[in-house]
Amino acid sequence: MSKTYTSWMQSLANLGPRFLPFADAASEDLPLSRLLRLSLFQISVGMAMVMLVGTLNRVMIVELKVSAMLVSFMVALPLLIAPLRALIGFRSDNHRSQLGWRRVPYIWMGSLLQFGGFSIMPFALLVLAGAGQSSQAPAWVGQVGAAGAFLLVGLGMHTVQTAGLALATDLAPPERQPQVVGLMYVMQLIGMIGSALVLGYLLHDYSPGQLIRVVQAVAVTTLVLNVVALWKQEPRSRLRKPGTPIEHTFAQAWQLFCQGPHTLRRLLAVGLGTMAFTMEDVLLEPYGGEILHMSVSSTTMLSATLALGGLLGFAWASRVLGRGADAYRMSGWGAWIGLPAFVAVIAAAPLAWPALFVLGIFLIGLGGGLFAHGTLTATMQLAPPGQVGLAMGAWGAVQATAAGVGMALGGIVRDAVALVSSPVMGYSTVYLIEMVLLFLTLWAMGPLVRQSVRPPANSA
Repeated sequence: MSKTYTSWMQSLANLGPRFLPFADAASEDLPLSRLLRLSLFQISVGMAMVMLVGTLNRVMIVELKVSAMLVSFMVALPLLIAPLRALIGFRSDNHRSQLGWRRVPYIWMGSLLQFGGFSIMPFALLVLAGAGQSSQAPAWVGQVGAAGAFLLVGLGMHTVQTAGLALATDLAPPERQPQVVGLMYVMQLIGMIGSALVLGYLLHDYSPGQLIRVVQAVAVTTLVLNVVALWKQEPRSRLRKPGTPIEHTFAQAWQLFCQGPHTLRRLLAVGLGTMAFTMEDVLLEPYGGEILHMSVSSTTMLSATLALGGLLGFAWASRVLGRGADAYRMSGWGAWIGLPAFVAVIAAAPLAWPALFVLGIFLIGLGGGLFAHGTLTATMQLAPPGQVGLAMGAWGAVQATAAGVGMALGGIVRDAVALVSSPVMGYSTVYLIEMVLLFLTLWAMGPLVRQSVRPPANSA
């Protein structure tokens, strides 16, 4: 009986690593419970992204009647902070504190920035829209308040994610890093999907009071999640006390970082690939409704289809990379999958075949997940000792900036081509440009796939 029970328990224990690749991300020094708790900061980041790009975007335009151009400017403001992620990462690498921490102070300060931005945001938006008695206030008061709120949330979000991923790299052994990357980004997707459903339900019956309650609830939830995530995570060290010398300035550290093997080519590949997979982000649902005449409910499910493809991509990449596969080869697979995906999306219009369009979207998510997982894993593995935060920040800066530029260019190109031709040609041109960008990405990654670099040991 005891032997049967032991065998049954061992079979249950093996189910996790077998069917959920992120379950084997844990190690003796980083148990799964601690790793899952650390990943809560990614849920707060996903929630902030949904609030900025999705929920508030819609509320400002539809309910508050704010100009779409002004809303686009406000939503784009956090992207201005993205290039600073490399500096944030460098500062977290070299932070000196009486408590001997380097990552925790940055996660904490980023959390406070997010909390402050969300706390003032609903009031700033109501003033911006001229609601109630705020209609007597000068217009610039609402504009400055809303811009400040969006900047605070953007700066906090980028700071938390950069320092959080660097901390995860510090804690995870090199052989577990691919699984840790997968788990972190799956948690971000879970945060985005879950918060989109919850926020949509809470704001279904909109009122100014409800907007204030919901956004401030997001502020409190963000702070709670991030505090729980960083509690007793980073070990303290006497080497991080104030007065201990810093080896390099940011300029010197960046120059040293760029002297690594193919560093600039790696960042170029990240930028090209990210732009290739994000130019269509704001066009998929309009394409399905305007060109393929899909219903609103059907187009709403496209985001879930894209997210499902991304989840499977992260799961697949975590399993394969965890067995020692080359990270850039995995990214190349993602780019190759993206090519037929965009062909399917383009062909769906002349064939009038919505099912082919849905398949293409699923493959875009799958390829994008493989590409993002591979490039981030390679960045973690190839980060020079003592420069993990700088490497994470550089990857995040290029990725976020390229995503923002790609989405903006997608809309501009679509409208410009449609103005002189037809809507179908406008959408198809964007997808063709994305295919060209994927070919350029494969060209940039060619030497990276061929090289054989032993990942350096991470420094705590």
